[in-house]
Amino acid sequence: DVQLQASGGGLVQSGGSLRLSCAASGITFDGNAIGWFRQIPGKAREIVSCMSGYDDTTYYAESVKGRFTVSRDNAKNTAFLEMTNLKPEDSALYYCAVDGVCLPRFSIVGPQYDYWGRGTLVTVSS
Repeated sequence: DVQLQASGGGLVQSGGSLRLSCAASGITFDGNAIGWFRQIPGKAREIVSCMSGYDDTTYYAESVKGRFTVSRDNAKNTAFLEMTNLKPEDSALYYCAVDGVCLPRFSIVGPQYDYWGRGTLVTVSS
């Protein structure tokens, strides 16, 4: 049984930082693509970042490029999303996902992932 547990969300002022974590059980991050998505109520879920399971190349949405960093610790089977210089428009429910399509080297990034966490809420105040 695969479970993903996202944590680290919270309330932060504009310009602040947060580090999201995604701990997995029942599946290993090693060799699997990791995705971070976010969703604002009433809007479609969007991809924020992903890391390839093949070569660790990374993808970032234009809106977060230069501010967010995705990483993983295979030994701890945990993925991270380091978010800096946060803006009010970054406020959303953030989800981690594993085992999907993330091939930045070939500009192929897909929303289809097999396993999803429940999400952690990020609120950025202005």
